[in-house]
Amino acid sequence: MILVTLGTQDKGFERLLKAIDKEIEKGTIKEKVIVQAGYTKYESDHMEIFDLISPEELDKLVEKSSLIITHGGVGSILSAIKKRKKVIAAPRLAKYKEHNNDHQKQIVKEFERLGYILELRDFNKLDKVIEKSKSFKPKKFTSNTKNMIRLIDNYIEEDNHISWYNKLKEIIWYGFFGVLTTIINIISFYLLDKTGLNLYISNLIAWIISVLFAFITNKLFVFESKSLKINIVLKEMVSFIFFRLLSLGIDMLGMYVCISLMSMGKMIAKILMNIVVIIANYIFSKLFIFKREVKE
Repeated sequence: MILVTLGTQDKGFERLLKAIDKEIEKGTIKEKVIVQAGYTKYESDHMEIFDLISPEELDKLVEKSSLIITHGGVGSILSAIKKRKKVIAAPRLAKYKEHNNDHQKQIVKEFERLGYILELRDFNKLDKVIEKSKSFKPKKFTSNTKNMIRLIDNYIEEDNHISWYNKLKEIIWYGFFGVLTTIINIISFYLLDKTGLNLYISNLIAWIISVLFAFITNKLFVFESKSLKINIVLKEMVSFIFFRLLSLGIDMLGMYVCISLMSMGKMIAKILMNIVVIIANYIFSKLFIFKREVKE
């Protein structure tokens, strides 16, 4: 099995995945290919792609792999060479907007000079580098050299640096669209309630309007699951509706408790339950709907 790791950089690296796809189509690569894509959005009929998994699960995949193809992130390279794995590393380049600068070129070059990995400089020659990897014997990793200390320092300060915005981007966008969804829900509920409709019918209709808005914004902007494949969209939609129905039940039960048992005002109860539902829906979406898991 070949494992491709793209780390947690907030910029895509489609260029590498396209090169690998090409070699699979040519027949150069015959093994199963599993990709940890991070923020890279790419679809392939030949590779098994997921976003992020726990370090423990990733370690298991590293152990199983016969070859690792990765970007020039120190963390990704170190996790592989510590296990004496054969590694092909391709640096991200600023001119393709894959990184803010070209420091990964120096990182990859240094690791190759020390005998730990093979560098992929020309993506059109990936087949030749893969062939070379078959006879390549990586040097046993030692971390007590000045060069390694320098590289690791560089990794901490630059390569693995993700701003507070990038770390919290998903939550920020979820919160933003969650507020919009809540406003739509509350306004719809308020207008419907003013017409004299039953309290719970008004709540249900307001929920239907807001859940349609939530599905579109969650899919496209928050979790960036932009696949238009019918089977994926249907799976996401069915899961989304199921968990939104679950949160609707939480909403309805909460409204009953707040209004009927605790004698709260309608709007106060509605705002309180929307906060509870926003938190529940984020957890459901993150864990069960838009997160792609790797198949063992």
